[in-house]
Amino acid sequence: MANPKNQEKSGFSDVQRAARLSVAPMMDWTDRHCRVFHRLLSSESLLYTEMVTAPALVRGGAVHLLEHSPQEHPLALQLGGSDPEELAKAALIGADAGYDEINLNCGCPSDRVQSGTFGAVLMKHPSRVADCVAAMREAVDVEVTVKCRIGVDDQEPQDVLPDFLNQIVSAGCQRLTIHARKAWLKGLSPKENRDIPPLDYALVLRMKEQFPQLHISINGGIENLAQAREFLDAGLDGVMIGRAAYHQPADILSTADSEIFGVGAPRDPVAVVQEMLPYIEAHLVNGGRLHQITRHMLGTFAGRPGARAWRRTLSEGATKTGAGTELVLQALAQVEPLAMDTVLV
Repeated sequence: MANPKNQEKSGFSDVQRAARLSVAPMMDWTDRHCRVFHRLLSSESLLYTEMVTAPALVRGGAVHLLEHSPQEHPLALQLGGSDPEELAKAALIGADAGYDEINLNCGCPSDRVQSGTFGAVLMKHPSRVADCVAAMREAVDVEVTVKCRIGVDDQEPQDVLPDFLNQIVSAGCQRLTIHARKAWLKGLSPKENRDIPPLDYALVLRMKEQFPQLHISINGGIENLAQAREFLDAGLDGVMIGRAAYHQPADILSTADSEIFGVGAPRDPVAVVQEMLPYIEAHLVNGGRLHQITRHMLGTFAGRPGARAWRRTLSEGATKTGAGTELVLQALAQVEPLAMDTVLV
């Protein structure tokens, strides 16, 4: 049954507009603390959870995996699974938890997801993906999207990708993100699958020409906003950035609102760190540890004077018992303010 309460989310940005620039779902990285930090850097970009498996929610009752802060919106939940009925139930749980979008993972190449017959292996089963999309769309009123590869193993992407898209479009999918690499399910590790298979951006651009009605975001190897703008200017609807947004968050996100969305002014990373302090305090009061948050902030000042001292101070001190916001301020004091002003001019 559809969930009417999700039809309106007053105060949240339009999720499709937010998809103009998104931060990729990344296991062990894009947890709720990371997302709060990223949201302070950019109020407009679309954020994604780590992948949550449908069995964990439906059979395991692991609803704690869906916990998030209201300030994280616009926010998408990425699900892993391959059973239409189970994914529909998981999607409804996610929609009830307040997520603005439910995304189906058809791109992860790890052994764990292969054994569960989901992730990138689903590129071999487009009709199954279509059934999953249809079931999820029937269950919820929030948008159901797909994140996929251009193909897997010995598939010819120029042949299999159009068929894959045709089938999920027929099931009602209107927006997807394409990681512009094949996934090799045997012989390459998940890390190697992020680098070794060659990127084929041209194929993704051709898919936009072939499916003009489909909202297509591109993912894979994108390192800065200049590249992102090039893809948007070339006709794609959105750009998803992964590791660069995590390792150099300020470089990507602090100017995203002004450069990609045409609103607001660049955020000062120093001010953003200061704005994180109340959130960190609340986390510590509730029994959390400092490193659970600051591990996501190590790259804030990447390439800038004082960045090494910032990283070293937090890396060495945040895991110690009793570490608190005073350590963050100590690390911040080692970042040269003049460099920050120069960057933001």
